[in-house]
Amino acid sequence: MTELHTLTRHRDIQNWVTDRNGIPAIAKVRNRFGEERAQLKLSFQKREKKQMESQDDGMSPCSWTAWLAELDRQQLALQVDAVADGFELVQRRAN
Repeated sequence: MTELHTLTRHRDIQNWVTDRNGIPAIAKVRNRFGEERAQLKLSFQKREKKQMESQDDGMSPCSWTAWLAELDRQQLALQVDAVADGFELVQRRAN
């Protein structure tokens, strides 16, 4: 059973992510026309002590201020599953 919540308040988003040892990041990606855009990411530290292989996925850690500003610019919200700790960035809905 899932229990989905959509978070739009900056403080709620930041608290949810940091409570799960997450940090904000932005990746620069190119569309099919070669135009670069920012793609928001969240990076979570593994609870295991094993060192994972490093790979260059273009993801750069950033400040919460920059990440949240980009979230607002793209009109996104963070949809979280309270049961499974899953998340997804979704379009904000007009109320």
